Amino acid sequence: MTQKARATIALVALTLMWGYSWVTSKLALHYVAPAAFAAHRSCIAAFTLLAVLLMARRPLRSPLRWELALNGLLQTGLTLGLQIWALVEGGAGKTSVLVFTAPIWTLLIAWPLLGERVRGSQWLAAATTLTGLFLIIAPWNLDVSPMAKILGVGSAVAFAVSAIVIRRVGQEGGEMMSFNVWSMVIGALFLSAVATLVSEPATRWTGEYVGLLVFTAVFSTALGSLLWVYVLKRLPAWEASLSVLGVPAVGLVSSHLQLGETSTGFEMAGVLLIGTGLALLSIYNWRQQRRGPD
Repeated sequence: MTQKARATIALVALTLMWGYSWVTSKLALHYVAPAAFAAHRSCIAAFTLLAVLLMARRPLRSPLRWELALNGLLQTGLTLGLQIWALVEGGAGKTSVLVFTAPIWTLLIAWPLLGERVRGSQWLAAATTLTGLFLIIAPWNLDVSPMAKILGVGSAVAFAVSAIVIRRVGQEGGEMMSFNVWSMVIGALFLSAVATLVSEPATRWTGEYVGLLVFTAVFSTALGSLLWVYVLKRLPAWEASLSVLGVPAVGLVSSHLQLGETSTGFEMAGVLLIGTGLALLSIYNWRQQRRGPD
């Protein structure tokens, strides 16, 4: 089997895992409060990644710079914490779509922070995605709380800023695997502190909750991050990014089938526009790679 074939299989597995994890997370919240679930999930993922780092005999030390602390707060603390809070307030399917607007926010934030100018076709992708986002949030509908939608977008923005931090560290020649692992550890410590400080009902440690927790922490969070790195090393970034657009589709379909979630016409139109915008962005990146930089 060729490297590309193995990477494609890994990408399919990753898409299914990440997509279905929105359903398992929503189900887990029947047994645990949101802050506690975020702490449980991140701590188990951090320990899993530390074990992988040791077994792989990769450098364990990472420079304790401000970028490491910032990325830990953003990538794990805020991104994961806001995701879970959004799931408490709203549906798994639509939340997954909102969180996966992160590439557009990365595009817009990278312009002022990294000097990466937004070009013609990228503006079309951004406008299409933001229009879809506007339809999903539906500010004219005063009967529906916008909190879940705001939290989902907040998670996407936190992830986008984290991507900028990671890109800067990579440009400086940092050891990325240990950097990401220690970022997860710092984020887990932050979420654990939050869970300790807030007043929440006690966790019901049933067999079903343990199974849901293992899937989301070990497979979706820890193994998912390793698979993503594996895929990016073996497939072009545009191909991997385009394929991962299947994640919110899996989230929407599985949440509809298992949780009975439904969407309004405006929401479905918004989902289609977001998918179109992200696909346009991936196609633009592919064309740029073929033509070379302008």
